[in-house]
Amino acid sequence: MVEPAVIGTKNVIVAAAEAKVRRVVFTSSIGAVYMDPNRSPDDVVDESCWSDLEFCKNTKNWYCYGKAVAEKAAWEEAVARGVDLVVVNPVLVLGPLLQSTVNASIIHILKYLNGSAKTYANSVQAYVHVRDVALAHILLYETPSASGRYLCAESVLHRGEVVEILAKFFPEYPIPTKCSDEKNPRKKPYKFSNQKLKDLGLEFTPVKQCLYDTVKSLQEKGHLPIPTQQQEESVKIQS
Repeated sequence: MVEPAVIGTKNVIVAAAEAKVRRVVFTSSIGAVYMDPNRSPDDVVDESCWSDLEFCKNTKNWYCYGKAVAEKAAWEEAVARGVDLVVVNPVLVLGPLLQSTVNASIIHILKYLNGSAKTYANSVQAYVHVRDVALAHILLYETPSASGRYLCAESVLHRGEVVEILAKFFPEYPIPTKCSDEKNPRKKPYKFSNQKLKDLGLEFTPVKQCLYDTVKSLQEKGHLPIPTQQQEESVKIQS
């Protein structure tokens, strides 16, 4: 997971430099940003934050380790080669699927709808709409003043909030109502800042719309049965 990410990243930066590309927009991840056990719950997660590499290694969190190391390699190579690099750090991406198959991000939601998850975890997750991630890339390509990293996130929700939203819009599915951890206090969402992207004019899609669009796409792609009584028209959800 780590080696291809680092080598592949360096190859692209080198190729961009040789081709005299004016700007490279690199898709990193929240995984390179927030995995830090020493961060206080009151601290705001923003573009200055980096995941703790030793902590990632010790906990065998190779996804976050790989994302952080790959992004650091991108910055180092860009400086060395004189490449104008800008980075997007998306959180978990939801919304309509391009492909016919289900990816890891969407399984995160699908399991609460198809009966495979009987309970929800006592944990939190940040979400963003796929169209907002795409638009963020375009904004960073087209805005000369854009620089550094850009955290791409709309909301942080507890899993309990996720299943409540899903149950409200799609009560016909076997959505879990119990937490798998009822002994410990409910985990609190972490604070984050998406102000840098907002300053460029990005208006984030509400997380409820993200969840709704995800389920509609799963129905359209045949991954979920479509209820007979369900209305055909799309719904625009107000924040």
